[in-house]
Amino acid sequence: MTGAVPDPLPDWLTSATRITVLTGAGISTDSGIPDYRGPKGVWTRDPDAEKLVTLSYYLADPDVRRRSWLMRRDLRDAHPRPNAGHAALVELERQGRLRALVTQNIDGLHQAAGSDPERVLEVHGTVHQVVCTACGDRTPMSAALDRVAAGEHDPACRVCGGILKSATVYFGEMLEERVIGAAADAAADCDVLLAVGTSLTVHPAAGLVDLAARSGARVVVVNAEPTPYDDVADLVVREPIGAALPKLVARG
Repeated sequence: MTGAVPDPLPDWLTSATRITVLTGAGISTDSGIPDYRGPKGVWTRDPDAEKLVTLSYYLADPDVRRRSWLMRRDLRDAHPRPNAGHAALVELERQGRLRALVTQNIDGLHQAAGSDPERVLEVHGTVHQVVCTACGDRTPMSAALDRVAAGEHDPACRVCGGILKSATVYFGEMLEERVIGAAADAAADCDVLLAVGTSLTVHPAAGLVDLAARSGARVVVVNAEPTPYDDVADLVVREPIGAALPKLVARG
């Protein structure tokens, strides 16, 4: 079934008690954060921007690092806030039906909306911390951006002088095994997998849909554009996320 949120909702959705949610960049676009691969996405408009989050380019080129810090600064200065989609998932947790919230996003908006940080699995890390690529020291992103604002184009680690980067998973880096393992467990142990605002093209996160379906879960895809998993889904919703999610999590 593809289209708007059905009314009434299917019984298998309203009765679900272990819902695992997978979110992508699309849930944050209403907060002013552009997605990556959509028609107006960051990489669609500027394919060269992908270098800013590719480890080999980042480590080798000071100009790429400079541009990356400016991008992080601009994101902070925009003061993004959670939107109705994030709030709907807080409501799902309040109902006691959320198994886990797996996110490909690095913006921290789920936690800012009120989601329990213990239930949020950030498979691509967080933009709210920085890490030294040499010694591993972690510090707040805000401190690094204050240094950028003070005129440091490429702030170095104050412990060892190494290159700093956001504590996010760049292209060329491995995902944290503990986090992706917990995400796989949540996909295998749910009665509904709800994929929201993700193109479902990036693995291993996209593979969570296969894992959930093989384990007997129903699958719901909420995304503006078609995904490779629409044929697997029991329900595909094309409505805007901020309108669709509050209806999908209603108890009926």
